[in-house]
Amino acid sequence: MTVWDRPEPPTRPVPLDRERIVAAAIALADEGGLEAVSLRKVAARLNAGPMRLYGYISTKEEIFDLMMDEVQAEILPEEQPEDWRDALRVLAHRTRRAALRHEWLADLLGGRPTLGPNGLAVTEATLAALDGLADIDTVMRAMETVSAYFTGAIRREIANLRAERATGLSKRDWQRAYGPHVTRMLATGRFPALAKAVHDGTDVDAETSFATGLEWVLDAVAAKLTPPRA
Repeated sequence: MTVWDRPEPPTRPVPLDRERIVAAAIALADEGGLEAVSLRKVAARLNAGPMRLYGYISTKEEIFDLMMDEVQAEILPEEQPEDWRDALRVLAHRTRRAALRHEWLADLLGGRPTLGPNGLAVTEATLAALDGLADIDTVMRAMETVSAYFTGAIRREIANLRAERATGLSKRDWQRAYGPHVTRMLATGRFPALAKAVHDGTDVDAETSFATGLEWVLDAVAAKLTPPRA
């Protein structure tokens, strides 16, 4: 029985429900990451005894499932675009923005499918956008390809943000600090392709990089979409 199928116990003596538990867990994770979330800490945030939570949630993994599903509600658009590219584009960008609000989301993306109502709704919206454009196996591979792209891109962006906080160095500061080393290595002539990228490449912000890569992936998916025969 999943956490969504299991009924909640009575709220007395301390008013408690899964909605309040999840809100407290998300607040803790927003402040300190997933490692800041435990049944004991969530209970303390709610001024309840830790054992009370076991009536609502059995494990920390169930808390993560509920947290993930709650944030999935932020990803769903109010209206589904009719064009499949627009639909997938919106879902990808909304996922990125949700991860920037809740950085811990990057640690949970890409795992097993979420089975809560909001997670299932996101999957449904993705499949619905591609419905009828190809056979179901092609549609599934297309969905996986787009998801793999934005999951990886989001994780990289969040990793960079965490590195900035951990080191106290912005991207520019880091480049200046390690610039002399990179210059010496490139001067050896052993890395000509890398030298060209460093000297001639255009530095773009994370949002532009994300959007550009997403369009390339959507172009590749479009080339594989062939409506199934009637």
